[in-house]
Amino acid sequence: MTRLLLLDSAMRLLTIGQLLLIAVVIGRGHAPRPIRAATVALLACICAYLILATPVRLPERGPVWALIQLAAQATPMMLWVFAHLLFERPLNRLAVIAGLVTLIGCWIGFGIAGPVDNTLGLGLGIVQRGTSLAMAAHAIVIAVSERGDDLIEKRRRLRVGFVIVVGTLALMVLVIEMIFGFRHTGVVVTLPQAFAILVATTAMGAALLQSDADILFEPQAADDHPPAPALTPSESVLKQKLDAAMAQGIYRESGMSIGVLADRLGTPEHRLRALINQRLGYRNFSAFLNHHRIAEAKRVLADPARVDLPILTIAMDLGYGSLAPFNRAFRDAEGQPPSDFRRTMFTEKS
Repeated sequence: MTRLLLLDSAMRLLTIGQLLLIAVVIGRGHAPRPIRAATVALLACICAYLILATPVRLPERGPVWALIQLAAQATPMMLWVFAHLLFERPLNRLAVIAGLVTLIGCWIGFGIAGPVDNTLGLGLGIVQRGTSLAMAAHAIVIAVSERGDDLIEKRRRLRVGFVIVVGTLALMVLVIEMIFGFRHTGVVVTLPQAFAILVATTAMGAALLQSDADILFEPQAADDHPPAPALTPSESVLKQKLDAAMAQGIYRESGMSIGVLADRLGTPEHRLRALINQRLGYRNFSAFLNHHRIAEAKRVLADPARVDLPILTIAMDLGYGSLAPFNRAFRDAEGQPPSDFRRTMFTEKS
């Protein structure tokens, strides 16, 4: 048993060293500050979990230990935030607030309730693990469900690789904790966990560090980019087909996807994906569609002949399934909702 404890501790220390090294590299990199902060915070939380979940009995007193507990409990939430930022998905403010309230509330409650072998502690453990389970599961859903919209090939592979591996690992850890208990489950259970986290950490480091320029991107103005090389003959032909389809309004079709558009143009999906991403500069297919849809929406909203046309009708005519995604896309592009844009256009004209 002593040898198993030593092996468990060695793997945890090795994993923590790897995580800290990755955190330093990413933290000093050129990615936007929010994703750098989220990455470093996620790695720090995993380190805290590795310390907290060790089968070795450690002193559990003092403010430092309380912060380690808080960081460890925050790991699934940081994974959820990281997935949103990495895949350029807007964070739901209410969900973030609810997650923070649950996290901090349970952390404070654990400090008051003490061990989870009493009713209050057990209830808090179920609430905290249940919330963590939901966030980890949602991170996996984000990685899988929106993969088709992603135009960056390395990030598409990362969706299948890193987030799913780490998310599945988080689910496995949470389920094991809920089955075997919330504290000190023993080296027979913690040793496979430590090994799995070590493997996931190695894969994560390889994926993030070798793809830093593509995945952990640094947005730049268009003028800062070097001029793109000339299109190849096949790319020129494909771009002409694409431009013609856009001019005919194919972007108005509801449910349009990169696969459907590739079929309409008679080209392999990977060629169309590469053209839109590498030549036209779009990172997501939805951003490409929204560029055309919002441009037409602005023309319709500024047209005196259609001043009474309901905004919902405009959204549906442009291929949006409901008003909410249209409002969100329009606000992201113009900094104001479509109703304010229309009001501004006619106020200025008068």
